[in-house]
Amino acid sequence: MEKAKSIIKNVKEKFAPDKRVAVFNIEAEQPANKIIIKGETNLPEVKDYLIRMLDGEAIKFEDKIDLLPSKELGDKIYGVINLSVSNVRTNPDHPAELSTQSLLGTPIKILKKGKWGFYLVQTPDGYISWLDDDGFQLMNETECNEWKVSEKIIYTNEFGWAYEKADANSQHISDLVAGNLLKLISEENDFYKVEFPDKRLAFVSKSEAQNFNQWYKSLNPDGEKILQTAYRFMGVPYLWGGTSAKGMDCSGFTKTVYYLNGIILPRDASQQVHTGELVDTKNGWENLQAGDLLFFGTNASSEKKERITHVAIYIGDGDFIHAAGRVRINSFNKSKPFYSEYRESAFIRAKRILSSVGKNGIEKILENSFYK
Repeated sequence: MEKAKSIIKNVKEKFAPDKRVAVFNIEAEQPANKIIIKGETNLPEVKDYLIRMLDGEAIKFEDKIDLLPSKELGDKIYGVINLSVSNVRTNPDHPAELSTQSLLGTPIKILKKGKWGFYLVQTPDGYISWLDDDGFQLMNETECNEWKVSEKIIYTNEFGWAYEKADANSQHISDLVAGNLLKLISEENDFYKVEFPDKRLAFVSKSEAQNFNQWYKSLNPDGEKILQTAYRFMGVPYLWGGTSAKGMDCSGFTKTVYYLNGIILPRDASQQVHTGELVDTKNGWENLQAGDLLFFGTNASSEKKERITHVAIYIGDGDFIHAAGRVRINSFNKSKPFYSEYRESAFIRAKRILSSVGKNGIEKILENSFYK
């Protein structure tokens, strides 16, 4: 029994150490003379590996491990976000902590159904949390693929509206935020006629959106374009779990800025720090470039591991922009009125993202498996 528990622990540490991006809730119990291995995982190859390890130790057991997506879902194991911003939570309950957000039109994977209309879902950055059924449209594979290949628009204003008619004075159908995707039906004068994932029809001003494919093909992000996008969110309030123009935490801000330049980053600062190309900061900020990500926290010691708790985007001359209370600018440069001694003392390292697109954990939107 103890050997089985040890094997389960080792497999989890090796293949699924981060519960934010992998489900591996497996345990061993022995109610009588038989060992039962039970629980759930969304990693079939890891389950197979675990069973081989147990068999290799000649451990006799009964396999009661459920693979996700749950069979209860049938073929409805896909979805598309149906609100301008859907709130994804740590537990299946509205008062639960906000863990992240997902934007209208984003494809997601459905892993299982919980209580009170919540589903365990996975977003394109790999994050796994709970979303209520008002936040997305449940789909089968065919329906989701139809959404993915359909011609779409991307909403490019920070905030706005979708209307009932091709008239800005008509009834609102939904609010919109930067990064929202909608199916393009037709064009009427100065408006796009669009369809939501749940088949609602609406109109969006052409001055506030672009054809997604044209927008995507035109992207050629550099440091200045990253900063231009970042500046658009100056003053937006800090929101724990926020990844949208309605409110952002520190990594939600960097994630959104890069997404609007066609690049998907991992969700959290402690995940983003493992991507990109390391920048040499031994002599201060002389090697930093606009758009580099700066990471803050506490260094490792003999008693504890390194802890990354904050991320910012470098501007130049020691300045950086980040979500801290609100999206704001601070600096490592002591001559600046917005110098932050606290941030300077907590700085850990910097990573260059733009030199790593297509490698080092950085991918373009349409190269992500959720969008294919």
